[in-house]
Amino acid sequence: MDELPDQLVWEILTRIKKTNDRNSLSLACKRFHELDNEQRQSIRVGCGLDPANEALTSLCNRFQNLAKVEITYSGWMSKLGKQLDDHGLLILSSCCPSLTDLTLSYCTFITDVGLRYLASCSKLSALKLNFTPRITGCGILSLVVGCGNLTLLHLIRCLNVTSVEWLEYLGKLETLEDLSIKNCRAIGEGDLVKLGPGWQNLKRLQFEVDANYRYMKVYDRLAVDRWQKQCIPCENMLELSLVNCIISPGRGLACVLGKCKNLEKIHLDMCVGVRDSDIIGLAQRSSNLRFISLRVPSDFSLPLLMNNALRLTDESLKAVAQNCSMLESELALDHVYSFNDVGMEALCSAQFLEILELVRCQEISDEGLQLVGQFPRLRVLRLSKCLGISDDGLKPLVGSYKLELLAVEDCPQISERGLQGAAKSISFRQDLSWMY
Repeated sequence: MDELPDQLVWEILTRIKKTNDRNSLSLACKRFHELDNEQRQSIRVGCGLDPANEALTSLCNRFQNLAKVEITYSGWMSKLGKQLDDHGLLILSSCCPSLTDLTLSYCTFITDVGLRYLASCSKLSALKLNFTPRITGCGILSLVVGCGNLTLLHLIRCLNVTSVEWLEYLGKLETLEDLSIKNCRAIGEGDLVKLGPGWQNLKRLQFEVDANYRYMKVYDRLAVDRWQKQCIPCENMLELSLVNCIISPGRGLACVLGKCKNLEKIHLDMCVGVRDSDIIGLAQRSSNLRFISLRVPSDFSLPLLMNNALRLTDESLKAVAQNCSMLESELALDHVYSFNDVGMEALCSAQFLEILELVRCQEISDEGLQLVGQFPRLRVLRLSKCLGISDDGLKPLVGSYKLELLAVEDCPQISERGLQGAAKSISFRQDLSWMY
């Protein structure tokens, strides 16, 4: 092994992906140890980091080319030792000059002071914060001011982030490409308008509202006016995921839906107010759509302030099938009661659709399910909690082996026997407790 050139050993090391395997190899000989130290670019540490600051210093001194660091304290208890604190982030910023990607999860000892230390990491381009309860908007602002190359920012359950000046500053930088805000209770849909010119370069947006706080800050008149007056350039948006949001004409995220022209993936989960016109308009504008996932609230959950009954119908499916010729990866419909056999017939023209998932689509009958055999490229069908379909709907598929996978869960009228021969691979589960 001593005669192997360094370049070949480096190639061997790059093919070893598991951290445990890399650690074992580095102990095999001094040469492997030194080369691994030089090549290692990412580490993931957490509860085993004790004493935290001293252990992190040792790791940073050993691996001097670290670019990606993940620190997670999921499952932490006080008996496992003290967590990494602000001083630990000072160590990280001082000892890792190549740091570009940092994830902090369940780091409850870290405050705004620690984020100010990270502001000196000029190469930092990706930051993910998951349940860091002591961090506020001031700390994030100080970081984005110092890190002018930030392209990815994920905030998950950051409950004390109440101010959004950092979002406005990021918008002026126009560098952000990936923004994810999930269950940050004090950040409302109206706040996103402050991104301003930053919408131009945004490629991926995930916005999830805590369902219990869905109506917070929605009725801010200034925010509504700003959404309507400001040009929201979303031409570069490729992926959009909205959960528990309110889609109301002329307000907030409805303005975003109306401007996306190059979307490839869209996920709308329990968003109140989604209408046929929203989906039809999206289908007509975004012909590159490859993935669509819809889960809508039941009628009783619609807010009383809405004057008209808002519901999705088969017209939406027709528009998707007719306009989205690139739809190939997946169409998932969950809780969409108003889609029926007419919509299934419309999907027959979706030339590239490969995966169809139907969950709680109670208006689809055996007649509609039988049309699946006419979908040109469908290879995976998943059915869950659908009351209107039975073994009869699957009969045209039996013996054809058109599908690679047929997965049926909790559909009371479909038996395991009825699935036999309907696909190359079968998955069946029956638990009807959801009905009672």
